[in-house]
Amino acid sequence: MSLQSETPCGLNHLVLNVRDLDRAHRFWTDILGFRHVGSWPAGTPAARMRFYSGEQDGKLRHHDIALVEDPSIPADLSAHPQVFNHVAVTYPSRVSWQLQIRFLQEKGVVLERQVARGATHSVHFHDPDGNEIELVYEHPRAEWEGDIEAAINRAKAEPIGS
Repeated sequence: MSLQSETPCGLNHLVLNVRDLDRAHRFWTDILGFRHVGSWPAGTPAARMRFYSGEQDGKLRHHDIALVEDPSIPADLSAHPQVFNHVAVTYPSRVSWQLQIRFLQEKGVVLERQVARGATHSVHFHDPDGNEIELVYEHPRAEWEGDIEAAINRAKAEPIGS
């Protein structure tokens, strides 16, 4: 059987680098209406990564947007306009996710790390322009919706392709 690319279900989440996390938090919550669902590391007053969710059918997702503070970003963005951290692409099942990983390996894509998280499993790599891509399959909602922050703060490295 020849492997072929698997079609994803869409994007899972977007992670943005921001110069001032508190200012960005106010924008994403007060202006855009996203709900703050967790911080990393959990319980740290000075957490420098925060997670936000929209609602669908009255329920929160584990996160749609995450913000990572990077004070080195210039105030004048015309000098460095890209504040993108990575994009996550969702696959509908563990099987389709694993098939896509095998396909990427067959095509010579260098996979950098695989992580089991509380709400997802993911594999990370970079596109030819250096942008980080994360391929994700999401665990059933029942496994993480009771404690989104705990799910966000769980991360265990795994062998790639497992």
